[in-house]
Amino acid sequence: MGKVLGSLARAGKVKNQTPKVEATEKPKKVTGRAMKRAKYIRRFVNVTLQPGGKRRMNPPPTAA
Repeated sequence: MGKVLGSLARAGKVKNQTPKVEATEKPKKVTGRAMKRAKYIRRFVNVTLQPGGKRRMNPPPTAA
């Protein structure tokens, strides 16, 4: 066992003083085959080509 850094009396101080936020309800994520289908549609069906005819995976936001 290594040495303990700091006093154990202060353990969990930050977590205990942060306000509790209730989790919001979110729609369920698609999984499996449906996710593969969504990815295919996003990547290859609604294609937006960059100048030069390239489709980039993570393009920077364009100043329009």
